[in-house]
Parts: sequence; structure tokens; C-alpha cells
Amino acid sequence: MKNKQIFLRYFFVVEEDNTPLSVTVTPCDAPLEWKLSLQELPEDTSGEGSGDLEPLEQQKQQIINEEGTELFSYKGNDVEYFISSSSPSGLYQLDLLSTEKDTHFKVYATTTPESDQPYPELPYDPRVDVTSLGRTTITLAWKPSPTASLLKQPIQYCVVINKEHNFKSLCAVEAKLSADDAFMMAPKPGLDFSPFDFAHFGFPSDNSGKERSFQAKPFPKLGRHVYSRPKVDIQKICIGNKNIFTVSDLKPDTQYYFDVFVVNVNSNMSTTYVGTFARTKEEAKQKTVELKDGKVTDIFVKRKGAKFLRFAPVSSHQKVTFFIHSCLDAVQIQVRRDGKLLLSQNVEGIQQFQLRGKPKAKYLIRLKGNKKGASVLKILATTRPTKQSFPSLPEDTRIKAFDKLRTCSSATVAWLGTQERNKFCIYKKEVDDNYNEDQKRREQNQCLGPDIRKKSEKVLCKYFHSQNLQKAVTTETIKGLQPGRSYLLDVYVIGHGGHSVKYQSKVVKTRKFC
Repeated sequence: MKNKQIFLRYFFVVEEDNTPLSVTVTPCDAPLEWKLSLQELPEDTSGEGSGDLEPLEQQKQQIINEEGTELFSYKGNDVEYFISSSSPSGLYQLDLLSTEKDTHFKVYATTTPESDQPYPELPYDPRVDVTSLGRTTITLAWKPSPTASLLKQPIQYCVVINKEHNFKSLCAVEAKLSADDAFMMAPKPGLDFSPFDFAHFGFPSDNSGKERSFQAKPFPKLGRHVYSRPKVDIQKICIGNKNIFTVSDLKPDTQYYFDVFVVNVNSNMSTTYVGTFARTKEEAKQKTVELKDGKVTDIFVKRKGAKFLRFAPVSSHQKVTFFIHSCLDAVQIQVRRDGKLLLSQNVEGIQQFQLRGKPKAKYLIRLKGNKKGASVLKILATTRPTKQSFPSLPEDTRIKAFDKLRTCSSATVAWLGTQERNKFCIYKKEVDDNYNEDQKRREQNQCLGPDIRKKSEKVLCKYFHSQNLQKAVTTETIKGLQPGRSYLLDVYVIGHGGHSVKYQSKVVKTRKFC
């Protein structure tokens, strides 16, 4: 598809010879081709005053028919200048061409560049330096603008951060930030852009006679007035007159581009420092936890974090068994043998995985936490799974309370067991009537054993099992309770290796009147 070309032409008058002239063109979001030419001023042959329109019509026709003398031309997207300390009088013509797309630009022209100084000056070393580099922070520093230090004009620095490239002007940043081009309203073609409108594009004077500059508007939009752009991850922060700044909340091991713009507060014109780029440091490599054959290891995983474990059996083996007890929420486990993925799934409660072994094989285990909160778990890896260190659990680890059997001093509950004979201990603790879900969640760490409980909270311990799973259920009546009080009940099942698992806690309330 052929690119559409958009062309604009501006005119302005320099009335006297040996006049200083400065023209600055700033492309904002697309390259421009621009050329500055000089036309000689036609002599007024009408004999009428300057208010007669005939000379202007003649000038229009002459300009259309003549090319003029080219003074300067440029093609690209850099901020470019034409500066002359002594320019002849005449009609100056500025032609601009956008070959890629509708675009924005800024033009500043003046015949008093020494006194205007709208653009802040850069120091002799205009580079932005990276003075400190971290995993999520980068500190930038740059030399101050002489506009502030010597000329004492009010300035501010704006820092721009993005992941794509450095910017050559602040208006290029604004063009990216404003997807709907709201920062520059598109004018109406033919109304705002009259090629011979000297009052609009010349150097109009106010009452003081000092204002001798103009700023061009964007190219007109043809057809649809909204030019949609993809969202760009750019951050712009204006920091006053400080010349050191620390960027925070960055991603580790990511390349960022940094630009600094010095803005003249009075004129709102800006100048661009030489930008830089840097890559944040990688996340600190996590220490890999070594698992010992047959030994339970306690693991803590941060919210959304990850932990790496390594199991290297010393002897030849046919099978490897992993016992995992997720104490709180579910965690994701991945197991690789010599780099090959063998297992990847979520684990909740207690689960056992048996994998085929291989001589001299090494196993890498990756545990990933979930979004809800930190994860606590116990893990055991062994090549000799004789008696399980963890007790077996039923699918349902809830405690059921029988409402009809409640009295003023007792509560009756039941829970499920398994086909394996295990020891069960039940504990009680009085709680407030407003005992809530947050408190309950803190109590739900299944890895906390009965050894942390007070002796006074222990009700009893007993063994039971049933080969018939439908009959593997036991009931117990807790006595000696106070009327109208709430109690937190916990059941612990203790395995052959001494490791315990807590069932889901249950709050019961005794009757107030009997």
C-alpha cells in the first residue's frame, strides 16, 4: 500500500537586511522532510498604502511561479535548526512533507534569538549517566542546564522511562502517550491553514513588540480525525530542578531506556539530553535445598515465589517416592530427572508421587507458590518407601458436629479415617463468639502439630481404622464444656514417623439453656 504524503507550506517576512534568524523544527512522531527557502520581496508597484490588497495578491502569484533560493534542507526525525546571524530581508518559505503518515510537529522561528532563548541550554557534557544499578531500581544523574545555573531562568527536568527506544524530543513522548492525540487538537483544513496567511504564520507583534515567534500546529487529519495507536508502556515523571533521580519498581533482568528533558517553565520549550539505556540486575539466584533420603524437610515459599530442591540418591534405585504435605493453600510442583520433566501438577493436602528411577539420576524439584499467600509445606523424598512417614488421609478431612446432640456441657463430633491404623488426638479451645474467617485461616496450618498445644486443651487420643472405608468413621463426645460458649475443635492424625496432620478446624457452640 502506497504511503500517503502530506505537504504544508508556511511563509514569514524578514523586513530588514542583516537580521538574525533562527528556525527550529521538531518532528514528534514521524520523520519529516523540510526545506527553508528565500524569496525576494516584490516591490509595491501599486502606489497605494500598505493596506491595499493588490500587492499581496501579486506576491502570492509570484511565489507560486518562482522557486526561490534554498537555504537549508533536512530529512529525518531529529530536532534540527537553521541559524543565521545575518539574514537578508525577504519572504521566507518553509516547506514540510510527511511521507509516512499524519503526524505532529513543532516549529519555532524568531528574529531575536539572543533575547528569546526559549529552548534551555544543555551542559558541555549532555549525557545521562547510570550511577547505580539494582534488580528493581536504577539511579540516573546528569549535569545541570546552564539555563538554570547561569541564566537563572526557571526550568524543570522530566525523566521518561520505556522498554523500546530513546526519544529525540519531549513532543515525541507526548505523541506516544496521547493515543487520541488530545494534546494537539487537529485543525480544520482550509480554515486554520491558509498558505498566505501572514498574520497567522508571520511574526505578529503584541503591544510590547517583543513577541516575535510562532509555533506551528500539526498536520491536518484527513478523513477520520482519530488516529489509533497501540498502548505503549511509557512513564514520564517531572521532578523539578533536581539532576539526580532513582527509578523504582522496575522488573529484574529487563532493559530500559531513559531520557531526560530540560523544560523552560516560561516558554514550555524543551531540550533533550543524550539518553541512555541499562538492564536491571537478575534476581538473586535461589539457593537449592538438598533433600536427604528419607528425611522430612520443611519448606517456605513466598506468595507467587518459587523454591528449588535437589534430590541425588547415593545408591542405585528402581523407584523414587515423593511425599508432599501442603500445609496451607495448594502449591505447584514440577519434578525433572536429569533435565527431563516427569511431573507437573498442583498439590493440596498430602499427596504421594512414585516415579521410575535411573542409576545416578539427579532430581530437580520446583515448588511454586500461589497468588493468595505464602505457602508452607513438608516434603520427603526416598528410594525406600517402607513405612510412610506421613499418615494417610481420607479425601474429606472435615469434622462434622451433630447439632441435635449438643447439650449445655458437651458436643458430639465425627470424622473419617482410612484403612491404615493411625493415632488420632482431639483438642479443644474456647474462642469468642465473633471468631471470624481470618482467625480461622490462621488456625488452618495443617503442619502445626499437637506439640504446640497446651496440655489443658487435650481431650483424648485413640487409634482406629477400618478395612471398609464406608465404616472408617469415628465419633467422640467432648464433655466438661460451659453453657452458651464457643469452642474450636481440632483433630490430629499422627503417622508412623511421628509426623502429624491436622483436620479442618471446627467451631461448635454449646446450648445456653437446657
